[in-house]
Amino acid sequence: MIIDGKKIAQELRIKLKKKIIELKSTYNSVPGLTVILIGEDPASMIYVKNKEKSAKEIGINSQVIRYPKNVEEKIILDKIIQLNKDKNISGILVQLPLPKHINKRKVIETILPGKDVDGFHPMNVGNLSSGYDSNIPCTPLGCYLLLKKVEKNLNGKHAVIIGRSNLNGKPMTQLLLKENCTVTITHSKTKDLKAECNRADIIIAAVGKPKLVKGDWVKKGAIVIDVGINKTDAGLAGDVDFDEVSKIAKAITPVPGGVGPMTIACLLDNTIECFKRANS
Repeated sequence: MIIDGKKIAQELRIKLKKKIIELKSTYNSVPGLTVILIGEDPASMIYVKNKEKSAKEIGINSQVIRYPKNVEEKIILDKIIQLNKDKNISGILVQLPLPKHINKRKVIETILPGKDVDGFHPMNVGNLSSGYDSNIPCTPLGCYLLLKKVEKNLNGKHAVIIGRSNLNGKPMTQLLLKENCTVTITHSKTKDLKAECNRADIIIAAVGKPKLVKGDWVKKGAIVIDVGINKTDAGLAGDVDFDEVSKIAKAITPVPGGVGPMTIACLLDNTIECFKRANS
């Protein structure tokens, strides 16, 4: 089974659009999302354009603030502080990666936790790992929702996560632990990655290595979520060898059209949740 991320994301956006209509009738206002884009990284520009388009389609007030690559760090921090105080802004997102002269940690920690739609603020990270209500990073949340579409009961499943990043691997671990999965986190220093994957009921691959996970790494009936998106001579490829693994796995996400659309849909969901918390 191929997990159609585009279709599932579209279904989620329809639900979110209805939520916004309800919020507008209750509060006479709608969520506002501000994205800060620094420089002209081609991938970042595409992501931001898609985020803005998707937000406007469902009725979120969306704005993009653009700065040149050489902008001073203080200007960015001052703008975030200003947005923190603006009651019309429910969510703030600073598009990563940042130029080297701008401190990523300082930028993330300046955003109010309640407006941190990316879920990267240490307070949101801590709340997620403690099992409290928090903003959840969009890509792991998208992966989680795709998993739940395939397998409603994840109780006792053995999940192997390839990659330990703060953006994907670590928050994904917390989400799966909440579902009572047994979670193994693997990384570049893991001794026998193939053996670890062979034991998995669920594999989440997020390392940025094209076609790393081969058919003989996956046991029959496993669910495979491919977060990777890599440019190769043959076009875009995930971290999983789709042709090989799709013959063995119970379900697999394609690249593109799997996790990517869900990431943006979850950003919109987070923005709505931030609005609701601020108005409750």
